[in-house]
Amino acid sequence: MTAAMNTPLSILIADDDDECRETLREIVEPEGYRTVLASSGEEALEIVQCEVIHLALFDVQMPRLTGLEAVHLVHQINALLPCILVTANATQEVIQQAFQVRAYSVIPKPVSKSMLLFTILRALKAYQQMIESEDKDAG
Repeated sequence: MTAAMNTPLSILIADDDDECRETLREIVEPEGYRTVLASSGEEALEIVQCEVIHLALFDVQMPRLTGLEAVHLVHQINALLPCILVTANATQEVIQQAFQVRAYSVIPKPVSKSMLLFTILRALKAYQQMIESEDKDAG
């Protein structure tokens, strides 16, 4: 096994609410993920540009740059990065907008630990399959 395989996967958590950000961190870190925290969409974009991130969680309602806008911009940097939106307002309109920006999923707040972890695992598996498929196509 290579050293890279021993490195935990990195999950970016972007939420302007300190308590929500901390709650999400407390759910994913014990599962062996490395968390990188951002208090805004802008900060999240900076992180994606300079760090290896395997999955991103975005709050939909953030000032200045919303989670939806951030996902759209993140996909311009890394088109394959799975992004999950978290929102207290999971309306049909928000879900449609999430689909348009190619978010992997929308999870309602308050977040269910089991739903979040299940969605993260599914998203990471799909991401890994896309990476492997691209590697085969390139080779």
